[in-house]
Amino acid sequence: MSANTTVSETTFRSREVERRVTGQAVSDGAGVKLLRVLTADLQRRLDPFLMLDEFRSDNPDDYLAGFPDHPHRGFETVTYMLAGRMRHRDNAGHEGLLTAGGVQWMTAGRGIVHSELPEQENGLMHGFQLWVNLPARDKLTTPAYQDLPEAAIPGYQAVSGATIKVIAGDSEGVTGAIQRDATAPLYLDIELPAGTTHLAAIPVGHNAFGYVYQGQVEVGERSDTVAARQLAVLSNAPEADGVRLRSAEGARLLLVAGRPLHEPIVQWGPFVMNRREEVEQALADYRAGRF
Repeated sequence: MSANTTVSETTFRSREVERRVTGQAVSDGAGVKLLRVLTADLQRRLDPFLMLDEFRSDNPDDYLAGFPDHPHRGFETVTYMLAGRMRHRDNAGHEGLLTAGGVQWMTAGRGIVHSELPEQENGLMHGFQLWVNLPARDKLTTPAYQDLPEAAIPGYQAVSGATIKVIAGDSEGVTGAIQRDATAPLYLDIELPAGTTHLAAIPVGHNAFGYVYQGQVEVGERSDTVAARQLAVLSNAPEADGVRLRSAEGARLLLVAGRPLHEPIVQWGPFVMNRREEVEQALADYRAGRF
């Protein structure tokens, strides 16, 4: 079933929770405190996704130093802001300001050096960064950005009562802001009011996960509880239409799915290629100023 098909309660078969993951507190950039939820040990299982970080703090000392100039090659970064602002600059002269509710989808391609610098807004900073792999054929493509304000992110209220923002892919006939051929990502921000049961379609064959960032959610026919700040790896049963989501007291979560690339993954920090020699070349190119 495709992701934009309206699903039926009577015939729907849900994916189940295969594994729960609790994030690891880390610091990155110039000491920014993060919760790293999708880590390297999940890259094969959740191909094409490489990393998911949540940043959330009302203490500016936790984030104002930001992420000074740093390189990327071979993948895409997706920054989604719920609160606060983030200014982006790169070595090609591009600059943008990501505000609350907005998304930046950056294709690093053959190489880019950029900075991500928070700008305080009422003290609170909250958002996510997802890394999405590129296929071998696109790893050295020209770098590109899509900077999308909140108004450019399609959203709708489902018959279930859930409110859904469609960042990428398609959901119940609503086409998201971003489309990608190789990985066909689905990226939804779902709000479940108290007592809501929502049936979310996920394409067969896609690897998928849910990340609950507020409240708790009962997932699948087994009603496995996924608590706030936990990631649920979803099963890949070929007969499943998607995933059943229910929240007794109200919740918000990210639902993310993508077509696996089934290619080797060789990562060294901010470089993700298919072979070690390619990573070594990326490092040499960066040091020589060829980004």
